[in-house]
This record gives sequence, C-alpha cells and structure tokens, in this order.
Amino acid sequence: MDICLVAGGAGFIGTHLCKRLLDKDLKVICVDNFVSSAPKNINKLKENSNFSFIEHDVIKPLPNDLKADFVFHLASPASPNHHSKISYHALPLETMLVNTTGTFELLKFAQKNNAKFLFTSSSEVYGDPLEHPQNEEYRGNVSTTGPRSVYDESKRFGETITAYFVRNKDVDARIARIFNTYGPGMMREDRRMVVDFINQ
Repeated sequence: MDICLVAGGAGFIGTHLCKRLLDKDLKVICVDNFVSSAPKNINKLKENSNFSFIEHDVIKPLPNDLKADFVFHLASPASPNHHSKISYHALPLETMLVNTTGTFELLKFAQKNNAKFLFTSSSEVYGDPLEHPQNEEYRGNVSTTGPRSVYDESKRFGETITAYFVRNKDVDARIARIFNTYGPGMMREDRRMVVDFINQ
C-alpha cells in the first residue's frame, strides 16, 4: 500500500486531500503543527486505520524512520485576513519559513525516499498582475517588501527550490498554483474572494 505524507494535512485543503487519499485506500501520514489549523479538523480522519498523525513543524527534519511514496506540501498560513490570528499577516515569519526551509526539508525527505513531491503554490506568485488572464509563463508583478510579500515571495522561492530539486537532484516533483479555493470547512472569516462574496 502506497504511503502519502501530507504536510499541512489538518488545514482546509489538507483535510480534504487526506480524506480523498484514504478513500482511494492509501495510507496517509498527516503532519501538522496546528499554527493555522486545529486538531478538531482531523477528528473524523483519525477513525480510519490507514490514517496517522504526527504533530511536527516541517521546518525541522522529519523523523529518520519515516517513509513515504508521495509527499504533498500544503503547510502554510494562507488567509489574507488582517484581523485573523492565523493569517500570513499575523504569522509572517512562520509563513516565510514553512514555504522556504519547510519546502527544503520536505524535498530532502522526498529525495531520500525516492518519493513523488507536490508543492502547493498560489496565484499570489503573480502579485498584482499587469496582464489578464495570466498564463503559466507570466512572471508576475510582485513587491518584495509589500504587505503580502511574506506569502508571495516565499511561495515563489518554494517553486524555485522545487525546480532546483527536479533539475539537480532527480526528484519527481510538481508545482500546483492554487486559485480561489472554497468548500466545506472553510472559515467564514478567511477573507478570500469567494468567502467574501458568500458573506455579503
């Protein structure tokens, strides 16, 4: 049975991914430090015998005996809400480190295990785009010191180091730039576009 490690597996997208992987009869190891999520999010998942949980900050190396065939990196504060305690504005250092150092640690883990790797990036890598719609070749218009830069720039670096591991370390990796996610379990105070529309 293939083993999937989901970093940030207790978050909004992470819990849905864990559930989907379990539905496919895969073994899931959820790794989260609950900086921007909550233990209650994985209560239902814990009922499945193929699910296990490790409370861990991915900016530190994972346990040596841990093994996985697939690594999904979804760990990061992502809410733009200035008033939330779990937004990237409230957690700037944690946001930068999880998308830079955390990505590096998870890529090293994937390389060691010969595991496939997915880095979840963001539409924010485009910043305030000068062209609409953007294609994947568009490099963006991002301020390195603006209020969103802790998220935007760290996601850009996460993409860069992922591409480095593909080119230089033979890691089978992909990057997904996620746009405007919504669905069950999303926080009403999140302040992303779809939630704002619903709240109005």
